[in-house]
Amino acid sequence: MKIDVFKHNNEHIAEVKDTGILISNLDDGLQIMVDCAAQEAYKAILYQENISADFFELKTKLAGDILQKYTQYGFDIAIVGDFSIYNSKSLNDFIYESNKGRKINFVTTRDEAITRLSKS
Repeated sequence: MKIDVFKHNNEHIAEVKDTGILISNLDDGLQIMVDCAAQEAYKAILYQENISADFFELKTKLAGDILQKYTQYGFDIAIVGDFSIYNSKSLNDFIYESNKGRKINFVTTRDEAITRLSKS
């Protein structure tokens, strides 16, 4: 896993990347939060391709468990990806509601992620 931390509008933002799945369970999600916080970044850009498909299947509760912890600890994230590939009304509703706030963001580009995280 590679974590690049950069500063944008006085915000430290971590960009978390890898070639494989980084988040497949709650512990993985928490470890990313800890690793970013160790570099004094409390906002992170994550990528859909690094997250298990189970995360996007809401009945598994993986997304809810991880995102609840992120919110609880004041950690903001933007997940970059193409979420239209999931044919799920409940997921679409979840993404819509999440994007109304500023803590959890589902976006299509890295630039959009930076913009959303810089405003929160």
